[in-house]
Amino acid sequence: MKKIINSTEEIVNEMLDGIVKAHPEHVKRVEGTSVLKRVNSPIQGKVALISGGGSGHEPSHAGFVGKGMLDAAVAGEVFTSPTPDQVFEAIKAVGSDAGVLLVIKNYSGDVMNFEMAAEMAEMEDIKVEKVIVNDDVAVENSTYTTGRRGVAGTIFVHKIAGAAAEEGRSLEEVQKIAQKVVDNTRTMGMSLGACTVPAVGKPSFTLAEDEIEMGLGIHGEPGTHKEKISSADELTEYMLGKIIQDMPIEKGEEVGVIVNGLGATPLMELYIVNRKLHSLLEEKEIKINKTLIGNYMTSLEMPGFSISVIKLDEELKGLLNAKADTPAFKEI
Repeated sequence: MKKIINSTEEIVNEMLDGIVKAHPEHVKRVEGTSVLKRVNSPIQGKVALISGGGSGHEPSHAGFVGKGMLDAAVAGEVFTSPTPDQVFEAIKAVGSDAGVLLVIKNYSGDVMNFEMAAEMAEMEDIKVEKVIVNDDVAVENSTYTTGRRGVAGTIFVHKIAGAAAEEGRSLEEVQKIAQKVVDNTRTMGMSLGACTVPAVGKPSFTLAEDEIEMGLGIHGEPGTHKEKISSADELTEYMLGKIIQDMPIEKGEEVGVIVNGLGATPLMELYIVNRKLHSLLEEKEIKINKTLIGNYMTSLEMPGFSISVIKLDEELKGLLNAKADTPAFKEI
């Protein structure tokens, strides 16, 4: 294993310090925790959005803390859910009189620990609601989940619900919008190879030189099948087909898309995928309102990509394109 680290024990702590030093205008640490919070939080009268999960998916989630998106991100150890106490510290740090919305990716540890933290908050009369993201169409259940996994489509929830909260909407309204995003978002991913979790020290799985894993999760958990690698166009057509098979999109409808790198995929290759993705949607006379390309929800240094599609109505379009200013996402 070759990685640019000092010790496996200090990876998350040192990473969080590095993020704060890079973006002091956006985030600061909640002392003694693994929580990064928006510098001007809590903001009275504004619903606070909190998300998080295991580290190793950067820029998720800390990269999306700032105006128009999250108020706090809770970092667990690499590929390990944050503890209920850590999440509770985030709630206390940014919770306002308007309440708190927890955006939880559907992984069993995340769901259990965030829900326990919500119960702890409610005991202190802090208003908390939650939404569970389950956008992955690849498998119904997986190694770490009951039901579908929450993957890169989570970024749409951060952006759109974050914009709604920034407008001053109520906790009930923000939760309802977040759920609408979840209901209208689907993702499919694939990998060319494995990542290496630092504490383990070896690749999480193996593939033959000419083999890919279709539909895998962001922790390297198995997908639907292994197959011989094919062209970028063929991969894109297959993956979009799976998304549309699960969530039909009619002629004339509008969508937003994310072509997401998993950590070791060059932008050149993501743009090639995007070229075909646009072509396929245009052939179906589906209008693309927003395109996001880059590393949004990674899996350490895994080579591969995912495609996320959200169906948009007028309300979601407005919120998706609203202003935002965070370390990893800006809309000006």
